[in-house]
Amino acid sequence: MQDTFKHQGLRKILVKTIKEKGIKDKKVLAAIGKIRRHLFMDNAFINFSYEDKAFPIGAGQTISQPYTVAFQTELLDIKPYEKVLEIGTGSGYQSAVLVALDAIVYTIERQKELYQKTKEFLPKIGYNCKFFYGDGYKGLLTLAPFDKIIITCGAPAIPKELLQQLRIGGKLVAPIGNKNIQEMQLLEKLSDSQNNITNHGSFSFVPMLSDKN
Repeated sequence: MQDTFKHQGLRKILVKTIKEKGIKDKKVLAAIGKIRRHLFMDNAFINFSYEDKAFPIGAGQTISQPYTVAFQTELLDIKPYEKVLEIGTGSGYQSAVLVALDAIVYTIERQKELYQKTKEFLPKIGYNCKFFYGDGYKGLLTLAPFDKIIITCGAPAIPKELLQQLRIGGKLVAPIGNKNIQEMQLLEKLSDSQNNITNHGSFSFVPMLSDKN
């Protein structure tokens, strides 16, 4: 659980890198600069922890590129104590960024191995979320509505169940597309029947699956 001067210096370089790529939100940059990403990495990749790249974490999943995490988070425009639903816990790195922004995070993971590992790991390093094992397509109806929803895997379309669980005035960010490259979409829920959707560039995510192990 060490955090050396070298790690801290590499995080400063990482923050500078994603800032140069266009991330402007100071709170998001501060979160990236604070979170010890090397603790989330498999030993084989630990020397690359602060490169702006995605890396495998097991179960066919990856820890997302820091720029991508920052980009989605910036689009969500997190306010303190907002109730945020995350679809795809994965390594927990995105979850930690949301917690660092003082969000109340509900996160769902369908891979049991990752769910158990991250549920145990994140609180140990100071990031407390409400963890759920299950199908992200279905969301968490009994705990809705949510202020913000983030999907951290490629989806062919925004699931209707998740849209119904977003409060009016809330925002949902998701990479949408059927292939290896998706379009990042920001949906703002204007009413029960009206949404405003904007596109924010191409990204590559592992696919969202609608069943669980």
